[in-house]
Amino acid sequence: MDKPLNSLDRHFHLPDVRRVEADRPLMWLRMGWNDMRSSPAASLGYGALAAVIGYLILAYAARMPYLFVAAMSGFFLVGPLVAAGLYEISRRNERGETVSFMESLKGLQRHGDHLAYYGAFLAFALIGWERLSAILFALFYHETASPDLANFFQDVFLSGNYVQFVVSYLVIGAAIAGLIFVLSVVSVPMMIDRDADIATAMMSSVRAVGHNPDAMAVWAVLIVALIGVGFATMMIGMVVLLPLVGHATWHAYKDLIE
Repeated sequence: MDKPLNSLDRHFHLPDVRRVEADRPLMWLRMGWNDMRSSPAASLGYGALAAVIGYLILAYAARMPYLFVAAMSGFFLVGPLVAAGLYEISRRNERGETVSFMESLKGLQRHGDHLAYYGAFLAFALIGWERLSAILFALFYHETASPDLANFFQDVFLSGNYVQFVVSYLVIGAAIAGLIFVLSVVSVPMMIDRDADIATAMMSSVRAVGHNPDAMAVWAVLIVALIGVGFATMMIGMVVLLPLVGHATWHAYKDLIE
């Protein structure tokens, strides 16, 4: 895989990528926890904001199963940008600086153009996934299925009556989420740290994943598990888990990119 990845250098000035052990993501989480302890108010502020907004979105979509499921899975697509302020906190913590919630937001203004382009890309991906989700529901979700969200997961995902729908939804959703993960795993931290353009940041992310498939697979599973706990606790756990993952992502970037 090194040859095609190295060929990217012909078109982009990409930094070197380090190789790490498969269990390295556990260290990223430990370092992320330390960042939270260093700036608890600012870090938990981002978590609380994401939890409140997420809860309001899920509450709005609660009577519309296709939108509810799309909103939950779509969070993984926009998560890298949602956590941008947390990367700024970690960046300043590395320099021994203290930072408040508002100061971290101001720090993002220095990279506003690149972050705006990246946000547009993620918005396009989210809208595309929402439309695909609606199409899959229209094709496979029969009107006999319960519209009550309380029974939806049992009726559709656990009853065995909608195998085609479940398989199609999971496969397509996983493919889109996997693609965004590959393009995003270090992109936003790199744009904040080096003022890199979106293309260079994304290609560096692709390269990081290509050089560390085992560690990146572990990291992806950990992200899904932790954010899944956040949803399972009705977004309460997200107050802590989103900042933890966000700070850990900064340390993943610093570990992977020379």
